[in-house]
Amino acid sequence: MSAVLGPERPQVVSHVQQALNYTVFDCKWVPRSARLMCLGSAARGTGVIQLYELHGARLEVLREIEKPKPIKCGTFGATSLQQRYLATGDFDGNLNIWNLEAPEIPVYSVKGHKEIINSIDGVGGLGIGEGAPEIVTGSRDGTVKVWDPRQNDTPVANMEPVQGESKRDCWTVAFGNAYNQEERVVCAGYDNGDIKLFDLKTMSLRWETNIKNGVCSVEFDRKDINMNKLVVTSLEGKFHVFDMRTQHPTKGFASVSEKAQKSTIWQVRHLPQNRDIFMTSGGSGSLHLWKYEYPAQRSKKDSEGSEMGVAGSLSLLQNVTLSTQPISSLDWSPDKKGLCVCGAFDQTVRVLIVTKLNKI
Repeated sequence: MSAVLGPERPQVVSHVQQALNYTVFDCKWVPRSARLMCLGSAARGTGVIQLYELHGARLEVLREIEKPKPIKCGTFGATSLQQRYLATGDFDGNLNIWNLEAPEIPVYSVKGHKEIINSIDGVGGLGIGEGAPEIVTGSRDGTVKVWDPRQNDTPVANMEPVQGESKRDCWTVAFGNAYNQEERVVCAGYDNGDIKLFDLKTMSLRWETNIKNGVCSVEFDRKDINMNKLVVTSLEGKFHVFDMRTQHPTKGFASVSEKAQKSTIWQVRHLPQNRDIFMTSGGSGSLHLWKYEYPAQRSKKDSEGSEMGVAGSLSLLQNVTLSTQPISSLDWSPDKKGLCVCGAFDQTVRVLIVTKLNKI
C-alpha cells in the first residue's frame, strides 16, 4: 500500500452534522436532488424514515415517518428517476416500497424473510443497469432473494442453503454484471466469511470463497458494466479487492487485501464518478479513502495455459476520524462529485465534502 501525500491529497471535510433521536442504520441520497434519507429504529422499537434537504450548511427535516418495525436498509436502485420510490428491509423480514410523496401505505409489500433483512440492493432502475428492475434482499434466515416489484408475492430467485448445509446469517448483498438484458449476478457475504457469487442468468452458483472473517459489506465498482472489481470488507479490519475480469478454473479471482484498521469495516462505497476510488467506514468512527491502481497486465497464463487474473495495488488517499462510535452507513451523492453522507451509532448523520477528487 502507498499513501498519496502533498497538496493534491483530497481532504474529507465535515460539512453538516445533525444529531438524531434514534439509531440510524442506513442513509441514502435521493437521486437528482439535494435530499437524503435516514432509516433506523426509534427507542420504543418502531421504524423511522426521515427525509432531509440540504440548505447550505444545514439540514432541514422535510418529513418524518414512523413505521411498525425498525428499518435496517434501503435502496432506490430498482425505481425510475421519475418515481424515486424507496425500497426498505425491516427487522421483521418485510420488503416494502414507499412513495415518499404519499408514504402512509407501501406501494409494494411482501413478507420476504422469516427474520431481519440485513441488506438490500436494487438494479435496473435510475437508468443504471440493463434488464428488469429488481431488488435483492439478504437475511439472517440464511436466504438471498431477488424480487421483481412488478410481480406479486414470490421472488424471481431464491438462493438458500442446500439440504444438510447449515444456514448462515447473510449480512450483505450487491448486484453486478448488469451490462445487457440477460446478464446479472448477485454477490452475498455471510457471517462465517463465505462469499457467494450467484449467476441469475444460469441460476447457478458461479463462484464461492471464504475470507475467514464475517463479511460486512460487498460492492462492485459499477453494476452496469461487465464485472470489473469487487470490494469485500470484514469484521476484523481487513478488506479485499477482487479482479472480476478473469476467473481461473481452480483459483477463482485474483485479489489484493489491506488491513485498514483494527476494528470492523462496516461499509464500502465506490465513487459514482470514478470507479477506482472508494471509501470504507469503520468501527472506530473513521473513514478511509482509497484508490485502486491496475497492474501493467490484468491477466497471465499459468503453467497449464489457463488465464488467471493479476491483482492491482491500493493507495490510501486520506483517512479521518469523525465519531467515537462505528460509522455504519455511507452513501455518495450520484449527482455531485465528492458529496457524501454517513450515519453513525453516536446517533448522528453527517454530510461530508471530499475535495480534489478531480485531481486523482
